[in-house]
Amino acid sequence: MSSPPASLEYPFSAPPESGGVREAAPGVYWLRMPLPFILDHINLWLIQDGAGFAIVDCGVGDEATRRLWAGVFSGFMRDRPASQLIVTHFHPDHIGNAAWLSERFGLLPGIARAEYLTAHASADHGAGYTDAATLEFFRMHGLDEARRSALRTARVGGYRRSVPELPLSYRRLSAGETIRIGDHCWRLLGGEGHSPEHLLLYCEALGVLISGDMVLPRISTNVSVHAPQPEADPLRLFLESIRAYAALPEETLVLPSHGLPFRGLHPRIAALERHHAERLSDLQAACAEARCAAELMGTLFRRPLDGHQTWFAMGETLAHLNFLVQAGRLARVRGPEDLIRFVRPAA
Repeated sequence: MSSPPASLEYPFSAPPESGGVREAAPGVYWLRMPLPFILDHINLWLIQDGAGFAIVDCGVGDEATRRLWAGVFSGFMRDRPASQLIVTHFHPDHIGNAAWLSERFGLLPGIARAEYLTAHASADHGAGYTDAATLEFFRMHGLDEARRSALRTARVGGYRRSVPELPLSYRRLSAGETIRIGDHCWRLLGGEGHSPEHLLLYCEALGVLISGDMVLPRISTNVSVHAPQPEADPLRLFLESIRAYAALPEETLVLPSHGLPFRGLHPRIAALERHHAERLSDLQAACAEARCAAELMGTLFRRPLDGHQTWFAMGETLAHLNFLVQAGRLARVRGPEDLIRFVRPAA
């Protein structure tokens, strides 16, 4: 977690209730849905689009969320159609109802290609996205059997539980293109590190950025290494992505997927950069002797972690360690029991 800078401004003191809708900007409506996790909510967005609404992200695919959606269809939307469905990235709370909504409204969901393919790989346990591969990956980085057992209980099969079905066709969206929704054009911005090809939506006329998970007001976005690409450097990609958003105007209203809408994009980006720089320094200092990622989790996460949190914490710790290796600040070594360790290189 990173503390928000004091300079952030929050136009709204409280969110809508679960399933409730309020206007966040002209023609842009804020819909909040519950999540069955410690992070207990997601913000979704409805944008006026002629006689209907474009939907941006859609919540997890459980019955509770679908009942709330049904109330939105008959209540706020007054049985008007969904004209577009845009999915920012493949994580369950963003794509979980994409197939269900697409079938209901006869839509091709819009999503980046890498996100669409990764969603299917995750749901179908393909291309290395298997629970067994992840647990073995964590074993190689020092996670003991007791904690791996907790992960099995908390996480195995979790993606498919939250995403019961996926669309079998889609409309490819790419960073750099512009799409029209109602009276306004929205430019698609790219983001990497949190997911392969995350999309953000920016409307210059409204001064609004729908930031997905790439820029959040109070917590730092999870940036993880995954088993199919064990030496990836997603933290570098994430930092490069958020630095590019600093080209947007300071007064931009940021509509995040979690937390409250805010103004103060530039100081928030700076705070995230400081947060990761501090965590990188802490990890480097902790590696005077060779240590595994599982031993180093406590350097980044100083609170007790349950199985669900450990899954993310291992990935995030490895993202910081791989960054340090790529920067020449740590070396990756293989030691006893075929475990991978990290150590500061000899001077």
